[in-house]
Amino acid sequence: MRKAFIDTINAIGSDPRIWFATADLGYSVIEYFRDTYPDQFVNVGIAEQNLVGVAAGLAHSGKVVFTYSIANFPTLRCLEQIRNDVCYHNLPVKIVAVGGGCAYGALGYTHHGTEDIGIMRALPQMVVVAPGDPIEAAAATRALAALPGPAYLRLGKAGEANVHTSDTSFEIGKAITVTSGDDITFIATGGMLCHAVKVARQLEEEHRLKLTVLSMHTIKPIDVEAIVRAAKTTGGIVTVEDHSVNTGLGAAVADVLATEQLAGVPFAKFGMTDSMCHLVGSQEYLYQQMGDLGATAVRLLRLTSA
Repeated sequence: MRKAFIDTINAIGSDPRIWFATADLGYSVIEYFRDTYPDQFVNVGIAEQNLVGVAAGLAHSGKVVFTYSIANFPTLRCLEQIRNDVCYHNLPVKIVAVGGGCAYGALGYTHHGTEDIGIMRALPQMVVVAPGDPIEAAAATRALAALPGPAYLRLGKAGEANVHTSDTSFEIGKAITVTSGDDITFIATGGMLCHAVKVARQLEEEHRLKLTVLSMHTIKPIDVEAIVRAAKTTGGIVTVEDHSVNTGLGAAVADVLATEQLAGVPFAKFGMTDSMCHLVGSQEYLYQQMGDLGATAVRLLRLTSA
């Protein structure tokens, strides 16, 4: 996803309003933008609060600024600046985090980005997008560049494969249907989309289950219509995310179900539990600790038929 984002930024950098600001990260991939558009590039050093403050100032002067860092650094270290300098003034600052979830799992809990979605979606004016594959990442970058106001773009860093074809339609706030079925719906976001699609195929082969898989790339504003449709036309919903289930996609979908008077719909959240992760390891290893997505779906389906 990072390459798709960088390629897109390099392409839209021909617009002099587009700026790229980094906190001394991204070298090996950002040099083209720096060298091609030197007057639209700034490196503030390892100083995330300054990064957001500078970006807000540039945005006040009519620029569209993409701030760039990794994991939870571009959100948690500078939350007050995002809230007061960017959101309060509804400025077009696009906060980019590469390696959401446990992409940097080998570096320990300080580098786990597992609360960022919940924190960002709590901020007024903030749009929150977590693309599911490189095609979505490129489309989201272009869409957010044209979108007024602040946004958070959360990217994976695991060499995610393309789930979609290049002609797939992308719109902020509208889920994409990847597969269709009436047994269970997986609503996935971010890098977990590939896992959801893989497990859906396994369940079809092993249990003859037909699943709908939705890519909920936009968590705020969330696609209420798609969630309601899934609740009414399939046997239950499982949200799939590499984030705390308390405040991320699962919480957002649960809120929709409750608000739309659909609280009786069979529902499960698959993701990070509300606990500190003291494990250190690869992204794949840490995700294995979340459990078995296929078993979660089968258990939910058995509950509906009991």
